[in-house]
Amino acid sequence: MSRLLPVLAAALCSAAASLPAHAWQSDNGDGTFTNPPLYADYPDPDVIRVGDDFYFVTTTFANSPGLRILHSKDLVNWEILGHVVERLEGSEKFDLKNGNAYRGGIFAPSIRHRGGVFYVVVTPVGQNTRIYQTKDPKGPWTCHELDRPAFDPGFFIDDDGKGYIITSGGWDGTATLLTLNEDYTKVTSEEKVHFNKGAEGSKLVKRGGWYYLFNAIPGRLALTVSRAKSLHGPWETREQIDDRTGGHQGAIVDLPDGRDFGFVMIDNRFAGRMTNFSPVFWEDGWPVWGTKEAPGKVPERAEKPVKGGPVMQPATSDTFNSATLGVQWEWNHNPDTARWSLIERPGFLRLHATEASTLWTARNTLTQKGQGPWSRGDVKLDLRNLKPGDTCGFGTFGKVNGHIAVTCGADGALALGMQVIEDTTQGQKTDVRVAPQPFRAKEVFLRTELDFKSGKAMCAYSLDAKEWKTLGGEFDATYDWQTGTFQGPQFALFCFNPKPGAGFVDVDAFRFSDQR
Repeated sequence: MSRLLPVLAAALCSAAASLPAHAWQSDNGDGTFTNPPLYADYPDPDVIRVGDDFYFVTTTFANSPGLRILHSKDLVNWEILGHVVERLEGSEKFDLKNGNAYRGGIFAPSIRHRGGVFYVVVTPVGQNTRIYQTKDPKGPWTCHELDRPAFDPGFFIDDDGKGYIITSGGWDGTATLLTLNEDYTKVTSEEKVHFNKGAEGSKLVKRGGWYYLFNAIPGRLALTVSRAKSLHGPWETREQIDDRTGGHQGAIVDLPDGRDFGFVMIDNRFAGRMTNFSPVFWEDGWPVWGTKEAPGKVPERAEKPVKGGPVMQPATSDTFNSATLGVQWEWNHNPDTARWSLIERPGFLRLHATEASTLWTARNTLTQKGQGPWSRGDVKLDLRNLKPGDTCGFGTFGKVNGHIAVTCGADGALALGMQVIEDTTQGQKTDVRVAPQPFRAKEVFLRTELDFKSGKAMCAYSLDAKEWKTLGGEFDATYDWQTGTFQGPQFALFCFNPKPGAGFVDVDAFRFSDQR
């Protein structure tokens, strides 16, 4: 804590010390793990191994920075390394101008490595395909753009170093192979090589002289695998698994001992799209998910693919004592860098009110993934510098945005209330659960709880971090690809005002727990 009064600091620090601040722990400590390794919204996975290290890149849509990259030694215990895209470019909507990019932005990346260089290929919505590269997966990454878009691009580097992108859109299913030049900066040829009805999310690997093409079939929430002796075909295709048996988009990654392990995305109606990992065995030259004792099914519990590695979790809690934001944070769109700071008041995150009439259109909403099966976030806000018209608060962000907010009236008086904003196909629907009531305190603790088993969330406030009062009752914690942000519920901090040049809120710390 940075500036808490001694008694309040002792109370909150004592609570944090007594409750382990870690996310869902998949590693069972006995050589096995429980799926999913990350109980949160980590969609469109692509995973590679480099030496003894695994790297996982995942979709972030309009969130900024974009394309989160994680690291693991065993495919079970993951840490966040950072992001590939520092700031989204190519559309003013990424800055929340003339509309928004929710459910758009950047998704379905592909990651590969060769000669000490990491490559991530992605196609922003409505733009041409981009190839990012770096020697250090923590970044920074450089980028160049191709002359055409490749939907859900699957990047592949063959044994001779030649680069290819394979792409197929679910509305058609035709797999198109793009051949790249020597430094992967230009497309030299384009060829239709396969048809798989409804296929998208292409991933391409090579094993034993065979090429294996993995595709999602979203219409059936299924995964298929195709194989061929040549990238140009002919290909033969087999059904693999689906969401009833483990997932519908993914591929395989090789282990240091030569075995293969599978990764696959599965829809969860509350948490979002999670990633399961599964043993894979080979039968008649085809990879089969699961074990020989239970083939065709991702096991709930399985042997760890690599044993003996350290137990770790993605970063969560943050005291804001650093000059940079923790890697666990993402903004709802590109932030206005002049409207937030970690150095104006060291030890605090300062959010200047951005110009917006609603939370949905407010820039500089700072988000972090909600995690299951149950998790809680606590923050402390210093309200002394709010100005008339300012609204600040803490809650959930996604399809359903439930939050407690403090508003500053025209006379400078504060009021505290709670509302739920649901994004629908017709727009935002607001449910004022508790109308703003006079609030005289200059500091407040806010709490948000997420339960991905029941699909419910709640918000509460406190003046001393001891006695908490729930406000507004339970509300839905849910995921929907057609509305909201196309992501599972996120924790969210915000401050906005319909007029520019207003005040600010200081956030002392964010405390995370998954222990009730």
